[in-house]
Amino acid sequence: MQEWQRGEYVISTDRNRLDIGVIHQFLSESAYWALGRSRETVRRAIENSLPFGIYHANQQAGFARVITDFATFAYVADVFVLPEYRRNGLSVWLMEVITGHPDLQGLRRWILATKDAHELYRKSGFTGLMLPDRWMERFNPPQQEESR
Repeated sequence: MQEWQRGEYVISTDRNRLDIGVIHQFLSESAYWALGRSRETVRRAIENSLPFGIYHANQQAGFARVITDFATFAYVADVFVLPEYRRNGLSVWLMEVITGHPDLQGLRRWILATKDAHELYRKSGFTGLMLPDRWMERFNPPQQEESR
């Protein structure tokens, strides 16, 4: 478990601090990529990822998770900052913390998918796929999720 502090905000990888109710509510009700996602799916996804919670006065303010093998590959997923905490630089700081995490250094490839936050991720060194013709996907969205 690791923590970073900036002013009155903390980012932590401590799973025990995560407010699954807040995370589930935002993802299932507000996140275009996860609408309708079940609480159990959110819990299982977090359990099998490296989670990053953002906290303000011990309240969940944001979240992201990294799916990784800790050796070669990382996929950044479910990144959000709750509306009431936006415009404080938290998403940029969160991505700095994630990409600088000591256990994630030296990875050959980082990926993510976004519909509308390209500029945020460019600040952390992400670009479009260099060789898109090498990438394939099998996309099976649940009925209740909006397609990306």
